[in-house]
Amino acid sequence: MVTSNQDNKNLVNYWIESSDKDYKTMMDLFQTDNYHWSLFIGHLVIEKLLKALFIKRMDQFPPLIHDLRRICEKADMTLNKDQIITLDSISRFNLNARYDDYKQSFYKLCTKEFTAEWIGKIENLRTWIKNQL
Repeated sequence: MVTSNQDNKNLVNYWIESSDKDYKTMMDLFQTDNYHWSLFIGHLVIEKLLKALFIKRMDQFPPLIHDLRRICEKADMTLNKDQIITLDSISRFNLNARYDDYKQSFYKLCTKEFTAEWIGKIENLRTWIKNQL
């Protein structure tokens, strides 16, 4: 459990600020044609905001997991089918950019157009989550 309202507020602010920094990094990586890393960081943008929302909703430290949908489930969030699909897809960016056996196919998938499309989806989720914070 978070021990006080101030601790809760501080943790929420920490996750939001960290996510905002990662958002800038995601955009910088996109501008320098580092598409696969841009999407990897995009996953962190959403993960950190969901962890802030988890703390706000559950008054507990967030789970030590990276699966975005599972974080939402643990926070008792209601998601529609499109949100579930989007969150599951973004969660895969975490694995695909990290592990060597996935990297080569992920590099090929991450064209400028593909990455721009997913950055748009990440931005939409980011806005949706921030509106709940």
